[in-house]
Amino acid sequence: MTGIRRIIFTDKDGASRSPMASSLFTSLWPDSGIESMCRGLVVPFPAPLNQKTEAVMISQGIDTAGFLARQLVPEDLDDHTRIFVMEEKQLGQVLERIPLANEHNTFVLSRYVGDELDIMDPYGAAIQTYGICYEVLRTSIEKLIDILKGEETNE
Repeated sequence: MTGIRRIIFTDKDGASRSPMASSLFTSLWPDSGIESMCRGLVVPFPAPLNQKTEAVMISQGIDTAGFLARQLVPEDLDDHTRIFVMEEKQLGQVLERIPLANEHNTFVLSRYVGDELDIMDPYGAAIQTYGICYEVLRTSIEKLIDILKGEETNE
């Protein structure tokens, strides 16, 4: 095992990209032994999924019942946690707000997996854009899983 016991996918409001990423991680690597969570940077109260995100996830066979977005808080992070944000600007926000977050455990997902562009924020766009975001995230999560499996074999 990579020493990672928890991965937290984080985006602005915790109701779109991060739940997609977390559910993809869990569905693509169910026996990883790694808890996958999603959090938002600005979540004043527990909120349901964005409706278009929910529609895309349901169309992919992902159960969304009972989901509520939650704020990223310092207690979410320990020595066995990695945080992946969706955009470069969110990296600085996490590093400022979460005392244990640092350059060794907090990353921009796309950069970590070798891609150049941030994961686009589909907020306010057509449902097709949410579907494209889902597919981009799927590719990124598949790459992330390959990297983590590689870390396992190198230990």
